Formats: sequence, structure tokens, C-alpha cells
Amino acid sequence: MSRIAYVNGQYVIQRDANVSIQDRGYQFGDGVYEVCEIFRGALIDEARHLDRLARSLEELRIGAPLGKGALGVVLREIIARNKVANGYVYIQVTRGAAPRDHAFPPSSVRSSLIVTARQIDPEKGEAAARKGISVVTTPDLRWKRVDIKTISLIPNCLARQAAKEGGAQEAWFIDSDGMVVEGAASNAWIIDRSGAIVTRQLDSSVLRGITRTTLIDIIAAQGLTLEERKFSLEEAFSAQEAFITGATTLVTPVVTIDGRKIGDGAPGPLAQRLRSIFHDTAARTF
Repeated sequence: MSRIAYVNGQYVIQRDANVSIQDRGYQFGDGVYEVCEIFRGALIDEARHLDRLARSLEELRIGAPLGKGALGVVLREIIARNKVANGYVYIQVTRGAAPRDHAFPPSSVRSSLIVTARQIDPEKGEAAARKGISVVTTPDLRWKRVDIKTISLIPNCLARQAAKEGGAQEAWFIDSDGMVVEGAASNAWIIDRSGAIVTRQLDSSVLRGITRTTLIDIIAAQGLTLEERKFSLEEAFSAQEAFITGATTLVTPVVTIDGRKIGDGAPGPLAQRLRSIFHDTAARTF
């Protein structure tokens, strides 16, 4: 079956979809995006994803192409047309197409919207979680507003390529003080020697992960100890457990960092438990 995309008001076969070569997303990376999980036909944490999309647009002064209600209709139509039961829906908004100029185009230029959906095999993610993943580290060379989910992802691409070449599945960015920031496409967590669950506090250097936010709700409901603070790479090496979170990874245990075993080198029991109950708490909308 040919995949269907929504492109600026039209549903088209994905291989025939196109945008202007003057689109500012293509010219400047001038746009934002969201990725929302589809689980058993339901959108996971849709409201939080759309709220973050609205915030990213506002921070970059890009006009919303559709209201949240209308965008929700498009998401469901794309999911239905692509017959996706388990997978992801991708939303991308750019400032639109205009003659190339670094300054913003006139307000009459409409923002561009693309929505696609992709089916995945959930067992692949479960298999990765049962085995655990490896992480490499890399200096954080990104811009200073990582809290905006922009499509400008060259440092992230370079980091993930370094991970791939190193036989790992994710890269963690390390700041100039030797502290772990987050992953190239995930938030970073450890369980320290005291048993506290630790992740970096929110600021402009960290993406406000939706899965991160929902997991914090789960941690509170389970009566577990959470510390939102910086932690060093050395502290990560000596942690009981480590894991990542993201819409495409949920809660996935980390078993090695830079080739060094974390804990006993196997997926930790608490990370596995948090993963197993994630969908029991996350909001589902059909």
C-alpha cells in the first residue's frame, strides 16, 4: 500500500509529495516538528505533544498552520489512511516558502504543514529493551535553545552517526563541565547509588520530553524518589542503572556507556518496570 502524506491542505501519495524549493525549512532549517506515538490505534499523550508544538511555534514566531482541533482531525485521517495501528505520526511546520532572505518573510506568507505516519513492529522495541542499548558520549555543540523542537538537527545527526560507527544505539551530549545533558534523540536518566531516579532539570539546554513528563507522573504515582538535577559522566558510570526516554523509545535501559558496563551490564529492573507500566498512565486518545 502506498503511504499517504498530508501536505499543505492535500492528502497525497507520499512518493508524489513535494514542497517548494524556497521553503524555509529546506533553505534554513526554519521550522519545528513533533513525533507522537501510535499505540494500539491510539495517539499517546497527544495533548502534551500539541502543546509543545504550539510552544515551539510561539518561540520562533511561526504562525500555526491549523488550530489544534483541525490538526487533530488531520492526524487521525493520516493514521486511518495509512492503516497504522502501532507506529508514529510526524508533524512538521516551517515558516513557509518565500524568496531566500535570512529575515522573516511578510506575515502574508503562510506556514507549511506536513504530516506523515509510519507503521512499526512493537516487538523490535521490546527486544531492544530486553537486551538494553549502548551509548557513546560526545561534546554538546548544539545551539543554546534546545528546548525548542526545531528541525535543525545537524549536531544530533553527527552524534547518532558517531554512535552507529561505535556500535551503539544512542549518543549522550556532555557539556563543558563534564555533565550529561541528554541524548541525541532522547532524554538521559540514571538511578544513582542511593536509588534515586535522576534526570537533568529543564532549562534551555534540554528538550522538554513528553515521555519524560509522563514518566515523572509515573514516578510520583509509584512513590519513587526523583531528582531533577545535573549529573556527571562519572556518576553515570557508577550508577545502578541508566536509561533513555523518548516517543520512539519509551523507557529503554542503557547497559553500557562508552564501552563501560552500567551496573551488572544487563537491563536494570527498575527501568524495565517503568517501561512495563508506561502505557497504563500515558494519555490515549482515539
